[in-house]
Amino acid sequence: MATITVKGHTFNAFIVKDSFNRRAQGFKNTIIQSLGKIGIREDQTDIVLEAFALKRAPASATWFMDGYRLYYSYNGSLKFVENLYVVMKVIELEVNALLNEEKTAEEFIRAFTEDHDIEEQRKEAREILGVEPDSLDLDLINKKYKELAKEHHPDMGGNPETFKAINRAHKMLRRELE
Repeated sequence: MATITVKGHTFNAFIVKDSFNRRAQGFKNTIIQSLGKIGIREDQTDIVLEAFALKRAPASATWFMDGYRLYYSYNGSLKFVENLYVVMKVIELEVNALLNEEKTAEEFIRAFTEDHDIEEQRKEAREILGVEPDSLDLDLINKKYKELAKEHHPDMGGNPETFKAINRAHKMLRRELE
């Protein structure tokens, strides 16, 4: 069985072959239950389901904790429902780490704190690095980053602001894909 490694967690991939919308609803419910274990109510969460869970689309969950807006999305699978499964697993594993005191509340919050316009920022980051808007290939992103960083490094006569933008773009995409 294939495995997925996301945010430092490795788990079995789940290939959905039927009942896509029903399974997506189940994954959403599991996310809500997991977050409920740490005191986050359902009305503090936002998990939008696609009308047709078989289609290719990213999945995400947003919730609020201690005054912070927390967010996690995944877009590495070919089906929305499988992306939502990954979101569910990551949240479930992170909540369990918090409950088992393997992580502090501050570390949990830091792991999921995102800006409101994170998807637009990720699109711009891919544009800066010169990769396709939907690229999820971290090796390609790293390769493009190294090429651009070398070309625009201030010690090589490059513009410091351009160099900083390249570094920010790479850091953002690495955080998304690792």
